[in-house]
Amino acid sequence: MPSHSPDTPSPEWRKAADALWDAERSGTPCPAVRDQLPAADVSAAYCVQRINVERKVAQGSRLVGRKIGLTSPAVQQQLGVDQPDFGALLADMAVPDGGTVPHGRLLQPKIEAEVALVLAADLPHAETTVADVLRAVDFALPALEIVDSRIEGWDISLVDTVADNASSGLFVLGGTPVPLKYVDLRAVRMRLIRDGEEVSHGTGADCLDSPLNAAVWLASTLAAMGDPLRAGDVVLTGALGPMVTALPGSRFEATLSGLGSIRVGFAPVPDRKAEQQ
Repeated sequence: MPSHSPDTPSPEWRKAADALWDAERSGTPCPAVRDQLPAADVSAAYCVQRINVERKVAQGSRLVGRKIGLTSPAVQQQLGVDQPDFGALLADMAVPDGGTVPHGRLLQPKIEAEVALVLAADLPHAETTVADVLRAVDFALPALEIVDSRIEGWDISLVDTVADNASSGLFVLGGTPVPLKYVDLRAVRMRLIRDGEEVSHGTGADCLDSPLNAAVWLASTLAAMGDPLRAGDVVLTGALGPMVTALPGSRFEATLSGLGSIRVGFAPVPDRKAEQQ
């Protein structure tokens, strides 16, 4: 554990948080922050994440849930970790189904399709079970997570992505809720289409063998940290297939069997000459 508590952040944590904060606001990615944090100290990275989430809340943002990352065994192996990570979802990160992300809103966006769960009850136990999650979930939705990195070239380690709010950007939720009794989340089949061409696919089993397992991990982890999931929270459970770069002018549609489809677009690069005429 770090020598400083989250309530008394060290100068190094604050410096890392400031770098990520400034990168987001300037639109210019910053160098990796891992050299400013103790090696492999994930708890310190979560403290950096918390600093910037609390800054946004203090400025009027509203916490609406959490996202789970690193649910793919291949990605875990790439980063040398054996568990997922999480980040915060804020209300101003939500994009409507079928909406368009303005050019310049994000720095280095990529997109992935996943299952979202919306809770009807708190999950306060540090040893959460699948049964606890099943009882707490109100409904599932198809979701798109638009991930982003404030760090140059996505040059990230585990502590970099955790500090950077688990590389969160924006998210899109479908509009037709599906109770869990009507869908087998492990068997969900996902296809992600970009401009008419399939660019990613997978199943619910590709997310920690089931999105429910990811939700159990998140609920247990947050409860143990004293900040449990609450009724009304949105939980993005993790990618069902590889993430794809989101290029200006492209449009995406994901279909998730049993849950429906969801769409989002990315505005093209503005024509500055035309704007000046």
